[in-house]
Amino acid sequence: MLPISAHVLAALPQAVGRPYWAEWSNNGGSTWTRCSLATGSASVSADRTADVRYTAGAELVGVAGGRNGVNAISTNVRLWQGVQLPRTDPVWFPAGRYTVARTRMNRSGTMAVELDGIEDELRAASFPTARTVGPGLARDLVEGLVGEALPGIPVAWRSGVNADLQVPQIAATEDRWMVLSGGSDSTGTDTGIVSALAGEIWVDARGIVTVGPVPTLDDPVVWTIRRGQGGALVEPAAEQTAEGLANVWAVTGDGGDGAPAVGPAFAWDNDPNSVTYAGPDPITDPGAPQRLGLYGVRLRVQRHASAVITTPNQASDVAAAKLADSLGVRASLTLTAVCNPALEPGDLVSVETEPDVFEQHIIDSLSYTLGAASMSCSTRTTTRRLT
Repeated sequence: MLPISAHVLAALPQAVGRPYWAEWSNNGGSTWTRCSLATGSASVSADRTADVRYTAGAELVGVAGGRNGVNAISTNVRLWQGVQLPRTDPVWFPAGRYTVARTRMNRSGTMAVELDGIEDELRAASFPTARTVGPGLARDLVEGLVGEALPGIPVAWRSGVNADLQVPQIAATEDRWMVLSGGSDSTGTDTGIVSALAGEIWVDARGIVTVGPVPTLDDPVVWTIRRGQGGALVEPAAEQTAEGLANVWAVTGDGGDGAPAVGPAFAWDNDPNSVTYAGPDPITDPGAPQRLGLYGVRLRVQRHASAVITTPNQASDVAAAKLADSLGVRASLTLTAVCNPALEPGDLVSVETEPDVFEQHIIDSLSYTLGAASMSCSTRTTTRRLT
């Protein structure tokens, strides 16, 4: 979650002002020009499972097009939203930095813009010719690849990811994003640097390229969403699906250079109380569920191979991260009473789904309109067997 004081967080369910504005730049963010937004026109969506984390649409007021104005070639746009308590100045929160995908002048004089996160600029900056990347430290390689495509954009490393891990040489054909995040070569072997760190890479609401661990239900809770008067939650709309579910992962490392392969390392759901329990040991004792009468056990196995994984410990970390990211049923929750401008995809929240019953959920996606009091979230959690 973005930095927010406890005082402001507690005041969100109250009647607070929610101002907003935008700014644009044609020089990579060296200077910014502020502009207004048409009322109710700016909508923001953020999804940690999408190729581009933040997308938005808005109508800019008082801007021109062309080379020196807002255009779909060189313009970046930043959106801001605020929380204003009585007799205080607004507290401002970033709502994404974007590249302009499309513009349209309206009869009213406003300019409608379609906005995509600046991951799009990283994706567009393919390698002009095939090259090798590394060997070297993950930090140096990632920051170098980002700096080539997005000069002046910083890279932030969150705790839980080893930025100083030694990465072997990678053969890169053309796709810069696949080398950074997680792509595969002609044999299907993953060549992504960050995925081999058991992490993920995205551009956050501030416009900073961020590398962090895969979120899990063991992370600290950043926001408690309560029901009732003064609470943030009116009613959760629950929906469950097994899409993308896996309860066993096998991870190997193979650089294709003749060196011995690493792994496989395994991770599985070993919680007997979990509805996705994979048994005591599906690897060395696959007959245990039959022998022990665990007739509800079902295996959903996935495999992952990476040319960047070089040690057994690294393979184990990646297997655990893959398991954490696939070991949940998806549930939809609609937060209709309050918009938290500091909330980010990947945050862990505690939701009062029933009176005095709290469940922990990972925010997979969220959407809101700047100036509105409500937001919608899609979350992921695990279920437990009924007893």
